[in-house]
Amino acid sequence: MSVSVIAGLGNPGSVYRHTRHNIGRAVVEALAERLGATFKDESQWKARVARCKIAEHPLLLVIPETYMNDSGSSLRSVCRYFKIPVEKLVVVYDELQLELGSVKISVGGGSGGHNGLEDILAQMEEGFIRYRIGIGPKIPPEMDLKDFVLGKFTNYQQSFVSKKMPEFVGGLKLLVDRGPLLAMNQLNQREKINDRDADES
Repeated sequence: MSVSVIAGLGNPGSVYRHTRHNIGRAVVEALAERLGATFKDESQWKARVARCKIAEHPLLLVIPETYMNDSGSSLRSVCRYFKIPVEKLVVVYDELQLELGSVKISVGGGSGGHNGLEDILAQMEEGFIRYRIGIGPKIPPEMDLKDFVLGKFTNYQQSFVSKKMPEFVGGLKLLVDRGPLLAMNQLNQREKINDRDADES
């Protein structure tokens, strides 16, 4: 079975740690910790890379060390070197249009104004799997988008995200183990149920 890639988007450096834009990066780091995998600096790909397995499936975990708006160059280099088709690439990133802590898997579509996604779409073929983690809504609504996504979670939000982290990691493991269709049906349906429960409460 061919190697797959799970990439977590974000910005490098401690100043961006715990910012909303870095939640994808944080989730992939948490997955590596759960699997006992260690990241190594791979300057030729401008990334940190960890090799591991989920259910005997070989996997590369990739954290681009470029800034968000240059994520595509790093992922393109990794996928070309390992000859990984785009449909074997999972990109984990923040999604403003989803409620904080929710997860949705999708394939295809535009960038939605997300700079990291926009660069990946510019440098690679369409067809990669999107693992979108909600950071919305933007409050206050009039706040500049850049200031919001580069801002840090409040203490309460950070605590909430930390409690949800096992779910984020579990969803990625399900995606690798059972495939995108089953994971999409299960995780996306869960969000619909949660939305319905919220409407009825």
